[in-house]
Amino acid sequence: MNREKFVGRLVIALVFVMIAAIAGEVRRMDNHSSRNLLIVRPNENHKACPMGHAESETSSVPEVLVRFKPSVSAEEIANITDGLNDAVEDRIEAVGNLTAIDDLDNRDPAMVAAQYSELPEVLYAEPNFTIKLEPVDDFNGRERSRRSVRSYDLLYRENESAANDPMFGDQWALDNTGQRDGSAGVDVRAVEAWKTTQGSRDVVVAVIDTGVNYAHPDLADNIWMRPANLAPYTDAELGETDDRFGFNAVDNLRDPMDDNGHGSHCAGIIGAVGNNNIGIAGINWQVQIMPLKFLSRTGSGTLKDAVESINYVIERRKAGVPVSVISASWGSTQKSKALEDVIKKASDAGILFIAAAGNSSANADRRPHYPSNYPGVMSVAALNRFGRLAAFSNYGAKTVHVAAPGAEIISTWLGGDYFEASGTSMATPYVAGVAGLVLAENPDFTTKELRARLLDTVDKSSDLAGKVTSGGRINAARAVAGK
Repeated sequence: MNREKFVGRLVIALVFVMIAAIAGEVRRMDNHSSRNLLIVRPNENHKACPMGHAESETSSVPEVLVRFKPSVSAEEIANITDGLNDAVEDRIEAVGNLTAIDDLDNRDPAMVAAQYSELPEVLYAEPNFTIKLEPVDDFNGRERSRRSVRSYDLLYRENESAANDPMFGDQWALDNTGQRDGSAGVDVRAVEAWKTTQGSRDVVVAVIDTGVNYAHPDLADNIWMRPANLAPYTDAELGETDDRFGFNAVDNLRDPMDDNGHGSHCAGIIGAVGNNNIGIAGINWQVQIMPLKFLSRTGSGTLKDAVESINYVIERRKAGVPVSVISASWGSTQKSKALEDVIKKASDAGILFIAAAGNSSANADRRPHYPSNYPGVMSVAALNRFGRLAAFSNYGAKTVHVAAPGAEIISTWLGGDYFEASGTSMATPYVAGVAGLVLAENPDFTTKELRARLLDTVDKSSDLAGKVTSGGRINAARAVAGK
């Protein structure tokens, strides 16, 4: 290559580098100036904040979960574990003789579980496993562009029945006016329901996830706080936990502040403060959201920590906290008897467990998904803004019960931001939120009555026939009215 050509190409390369640098700075400045309207484009692989529901990995973690027979005493359990050079890490109080055991020899958890399974004192034993959030691919290939908050306000303030929250006009799931070419009227009928109730501070909904950003200006007033007359949560093995804002199973010495975003997004759908001239409206303008964290900053958690979180909710209900709903936007194709047992105990205690059906475009009748496939759990599929089953959503005529909006959903995020995402993770809190509205009007409903009310009042859809057991989309107005 001669000198003139080399110099010419070098100049061109330097020009491109300068253009890229300038573009990057502009993008950085745009992100900073739009802090309160941060919206993800679904095609982006946002590594720090993965979205979607959680799937299990094949890898195990050191502990095993062992349930001993009812006749086996705590002293006998200690003797058995000591004899195998193991240690009882935690006892799950809600499920008799269910223990998390740490193998001090660091053997393969599957081998340890198999060893315990052979003991005559044991009902079952299973290795702990990892649960990790996975992103949902963009279901229609379109990118989400930023818009002015002011435009939402001016366009939708004319609706006197709607909330005055600046981004309410973009919440198609609550009030679908055909925005972004959607199908008008395909929503959860929230505006009609709000004429009867906007929720109640006497209703507590637990969100088991990556924690909740309880300091978010659109969430703070609706966050559950341990009452002054309720002692801090105390566990025989874990000790006393400062559960002022909920429970952190990842690190029992820290609070459940969200450092991922997923749990905060789910919480905002349920209960971002409504009609407060800030951001968005939750389906409940008033509610108490109980934050629980079992998934870490990277979106990774364990079966054991999920079980401990559910156990915490049960124990707090027994202590007098009126928590009646658990929203669980995560799942796995790996079955766990321990998880099934603790969810059953939650149901027995009067708590409706609502779970994401999964994002694998699979028939859950044939390819089970857990915990959504466990008996007594309400499984939720996701809809797009046209009222059709989202391409990523699992379905099942026998095992998936209801559908709710779950594509292109804007909600609260980390800091003071808002984020748009898709997944059955987003559909699940809509159903949990409607359950909260129903309980605001019917505080004495049993779990059975609440479940029946939600399923008996859906909007039937030919598109959902044979896809979900109820054949329809959740309808807040009919659920609140009972007809």
